Amino acid sequence: MDKNNLEKITFGGGCFWCVESCFNMLKGVDSAVSGYSGGHKDNPTYEEVCTGETGHAEVVQITYDPSIISYGQLMDVFFFLHDPTQLNRQGNDIGTQYRSVIYYKDDAERQKAEEAIKKSEASGKWAGQYVTEVTKLDTFWPAEQYHQGYYNENLTQPYCSAVVGPKIQKFKKHFGELGMLNAE
Repeated sequence: MDKNNLEKITFGGGCFWCVESCFNMLKGVDSAVSGYSGGHKDNPTYEEVCTGETGHAEVVQITYDPSIISYGQLMDVFFFLHDPTQLNRQGNDIGTQYRSVIYYKDDAERQKAEEAIKKSEASGKWAGQYVTEVTKLDTFWPAEQYHQGYYNENLTQPYCSAVVGPKIQKFKKHFGELGMLNAE
């Protein structure tokens, strides 16, 4: 991986434990970090974000090498991992902190995000209109350290075994062609 050629993308698709775990398995992804964006409070805590009062979304910031994995491939994974037609929720996780959102850094990236939404919506994978927000990235706040790699450290935690684990297995089966790392 060329560390001088890395790019970043930040998006939210529900609980960051699921999203971060899957992206960290992909070849070409240097890191996927759970965090918070889109709110009005500096350096929010998980407990504050969970109230829905800070305006933040649970997000993952992915640092990747575009010569190994493309923006389009990352978008395909993003739209696979969550239902972009659910407003402010993913399954039983309800609240604005679980919204579907793509954060962009400039107009070119905004346009790519909007095109990715149109392409995914046209695919018919999800029935209904997408509610994914496309918003300029202001600040990314990394989540507390115990959230980083949470699934791998808490395999038997009920949410991990009932929700995250099955989603990861489905992900591994579907995206094996992307040269996943750590795929057991």
